[in-house]
Amino acid sequence: MGAPRIAVAPAPAAAWVEDAVRVGGGELVDVADAEALVWTAPRGADDLRRLLADAPSVRWVQLPWAGVEDFARLGIFDGGRRWTCGKGVYAEPVAEHALALALAGLRAFPDRVRARSWGPQAGRSLYDAKVTILGAGGITECLIDLLRPMRTEVTVVRRDAATPCRGAARTVGLDRLHDALPGADVVFLALALTPETEGVIGAEELARMEPHAWLVNVARGRHVDTDPLVAALRQGAIGGAGLDVTEPEPLPDGHPLWDLPNVIVTPHTANTQEMAVPLLSRRITENVRRYANGDELVGTVDAAAGY
Repeated sequence: MGAPRIAVAPAPAAAWVEDAVRVGGGELVDVADAEALVWTAPRGADDLRRLLADAPSVRWVQLPWAGVEDFARLGIFDGGRRWTCGKGVYAEPVAEHALALALAGLRAFPDRVRARSWGPQAGRSLYDAKVTILGAGGITECLIDLLRPMRTEVTVVRRDAATPCRGAARTVGLDRLHDALPGADVVFLALALTPETEGVIGAEELARMEPHAWLVNVARGRHVDTDPLVAALRQGAIGGAGLDVTEPEPLPDGHPLWDLPNVIVTPHTANTQEMAVPLLSRRITENVRRYANGDELVGTVDAAAGY
């Protein structure tokens, strides 16, 4: 079998993407002549759909990020092609960021970075604490590994409760989310955005969290109903929120979340471009090699599940 014919779009393609294809053994060609496509725009699902309509020879598409909800919404996965995304590619830096937000919140860092006087002692430890994580993908697996030295008791909430999550003390389904929130010192969101999980944290869920607990979201802003979150934070119903993603996003200047003392907002930087380039480059190279050898691809999109 010759080198697979791979196109990269949209143009102009970054040199590192083309290099990743070549290192994997692929031959760079125009889309019209390609059997596979590496799509590098995080959004632009409409553009991709139009491009593929004129490229019937493309049988496999590699997407850049783990979150593919914009593509799933258009039904773009229902075309008989193989689809892969960035599942697991960015798990380590995102899990690291999630842990940093949790530690900063529990240790009262938001108060201290604003302080201009000594102030009272404050803070909680994650050692021997309890956490609940929504989602059971690569980010959760890495986060559990980071939490293990702290003897943290982890409950994972996932769609398939019958499959235990490695390293978790218990694994439950979304139907038992309300049981998994009381007692948790931190609630992490690291799940895919689907119609089922949009708004998964609202007023009722926030009311079930502990008054000292922190909500950490490194998934998608639309997982959380923003207005009830602001109300819970203002009332002290929860300890605080560490948000790398928000709804709306970008978070507008003057939004109430900017002024709340028990909130940390980072501008979707759990995974930066500097971190992403070498990680995605390795994934592209690996999948091009696998495609050339007829092997199973990494990060396959489940069209039925939408991620």
